[in-house]
Amino acid sequence: MCYVTDQTAQGSLGQVVTHRAGPRTDPLRELYDGCYRRLVGQLYAVTGDLGEAQDAVQEAFVRALAARRQFARVDNPEAWLRVVALNVARRRIRRRAHLDRLLRRAAPAVPTVPGLSPDHVAVVAALRRLPPAQAEAVALHHLADLPVTEIADLTGVAVGTVKARLSRGRARLAALLADDDPMPHREVPDA
Repeated sequence: MCYVTDQTAQGSLGQVVTHRAGPRTDPLRELYDGCYRRLVGQLYAVTGDLGEAQDAVQEAFVRALAARRQFARVDNPEAWLRVVALNVARRRIRRRAHLDRLLRRAAPAVPTVPGLSPDHVAVVAALRRLPPAQAEAVALHHLADLPVTEIADLTGVAVGTVKARLSRGRARLAALLADDDPMPHREVPDA
């Protein structure tokens, strides 16, 4: 029996799996079992489409399987999978936007996903209304728990740019997620 350790984000594929007594199983399968759902959740927050998120993560695993020897030498397999899945999702989003422009279609409505809380659906719907770079930064920082420096490396932009995207994205999310309150809150001055 094999277990995926907490070092998934820190070690190579060979170090990720801890083997116990019993027949040896496939390390890639163990990695899949250990981080597939987490990666789908992170990509869902970025894409706003559960099907696209699942497809992107599955495509990342297919690419890892196709280049198994090279993937086995990767220092951080979960991060590698996240980068590949994000690149796949970005490419699909760009292609869909291009096709929508060509066909002059409206953006699809936010689908309902069974088992998700209304708050989670509201956050994902609000993330879809952010510019893609801001949505990606917010999702990676707050949902994937990545530090700003790692997001900068992952997206290929400066740390300051990531901080600006996070700040603007959080401000916009706060406005989008604010309850409809007929009376705006006013600050009471100190007497």
